Amino acid sequence: MSLAFRDVSVRWPDGDVVLDGFSATIPDGRSGLVGLNGSGKSTLLRLLAGDLLPSSGTVVAPGRVGWLRQDLVLRDEEPVDVHLGIAPVRRSLRAIEQGDVDPLHFDVVGDDWDVEERATAELDRLGLPAGVLDRRLGELSGGEVMRLALAGLLLHAPEALLLDEPTNNLDRAARDQLHAFVADYRGTLVVVSHDRELLEHVDRIGEVRALPDRSGGRTLTWYGGGWSAYRDAVTAEQQAAEQAATAARNEVRREQRDLAESQTVIARRRRQGERLGASGSLPRILVGARKRAAQESAGKLTGTHRQRLDDARERLERAEEQVRSDREIVVDLPATTVHRGQRVLELDHIELRTGQVLDLEVSGPERIAVTGPNGAGKSTLLHTVAGDLAPVSGEVRALVPSRLLPQRLDLLDRASSVVDNARALAPGAEPNAVRASLARFLFRGRAADRLVGTLSGGELFRATLACLLLADPAPRLLLLDEPTNNLDLASVRQLVSALEGYAGALLVASHDEAFLADLGITRRVVL
Repeated sequence: MSLAFRDVSVRWPDGDVVLDGFSATIPDGRSGLVGLNGSGKSTLLRLLAGDLLPSSGTVVAPGRVGWLRQDLVLRDEEPVDVHLGIAPVRRSLRAIEQGDVDPLHFDVVGDDWDVEERATAELDRLGLPAGVLDRRLGELSGGEVMRLALAGLLLHAPEALLLDEPTNNLDRAARDQLHAFVADYRGTLVVVSHDRELLEHVDRIGEVRALPDRSGGRTLTWYGGGWSAYRDAVTAEQQAAEQAATAARNEVRREQRDLAESQTVIARRRRQGERLGASGSLPRILVGARKRAAQESAGKLTGTHRQRLDDARERLERAEEQVRSDREIVVDLPATTVHRGQRVLELDHIELRTGQVLDLEVSGPERIAVTGPNGAGKSTLLHTVAGDLAPVSGEVRALVPSRLLPQRLDLLDRASSVVDNARALAPGAEPNAVRASLARFLFRGRAADRLVGTLSGGELFRATLACLLLADPAPRLLLLDEPTNNLDLASVRQLVSALEGYAGALLVASHDEAFLADLGITRRVVL
């Protein structure tokens, strides 16, 4: 079942243009979507799912569409059976079992008499107990929420699946299950992901890019094969684009040199004509005719060279548009420095709420990975270190200022702007200094005034990280809970580069082994 966008435009209530005249077709089979945060990937999925209506144009998505949302972990209060879409049927089944013969209950149940058994079977297949049906999303770990969402999709057997960052919060075993699911899937599937392993299992990858004029225009370019094929194709494209840009720059310089030389020749001829006219050796009428002819010749020559230079500049502009200049996050915060040997954190035989017992000392700018399966207590450990949870026993001594970037990204006031959130955490900072610092996290100009509630997943991550690092006092122990979950592939590279400049200690809970390897961790705590 092909999905399509026909001249689709989307504008937010504040007037910002998200899409402008976007047209594209997503073929049958398994397709991956990649692109920078804010390029519109999640917006495209929302349009296909019917969660967002276009301001103009048409979205073609025939049949039932199943959508795995990126923001599931933020919907704490939603009951599990409501999320699975079986709550009304369960209520009616309970009423019928208790003797209520109201025909409305039978209408609600329809042919779904075994819906609870089927739901339990799907939950069991994904390693979740049947008891979660009576719980809320906020009572589950991030990985359990994602596995639950997958169970819901499989339960309803949609004709097209839309997965928005499906490996977020999944441990190694759950990721392997999802990878196998995608590899074996034979219907129409569209997955937005930064998981390089997952993207190896799709038939094609579409790259969404915003046009440089910031008009809301978007392009969707398809590359056959999985992640490795896409990476190789883009690398080859960029090599060719850089060579073309170099050649175009050389052509501009050559045309500038030719124009300058032509101006020199014209000036020399003019001086010769002026000297000849002053000598009186030629009749005045002949001198005038030669002067007019020289001016016409000079004008044609100058016009020709200027046109060649303008054409060369246009070719250079087109060539440079093909060279990627993806923006980078820059972190340079000397106030976060921890000197080698300085004691940062002491955990004295603490018992976590999960039952784990742990002793840990952190000294200097160490980079420690906290790993283990979902439910082992990684997030609990970080929240205990941050002081949000008290240990069952033992003592936590944080000897420097610390900040936690939680998995749920729920620290900021969604009704306030990015800059207002940053100033709330650093009330004594000068407003212009706050804005200058936010610019290093790519919130430049008006972007810093955007409401947090309107940000994409990756933008929300950047905003939260920026506000934490710019807080007063500056954190010298940074606690990161699955930090790559909402980042595009370019932003993961940018985050690694940014954290190379962070001079404090890091305690990172992550299932992303590629990220941990890039981060250069010094040791691991395995739960």
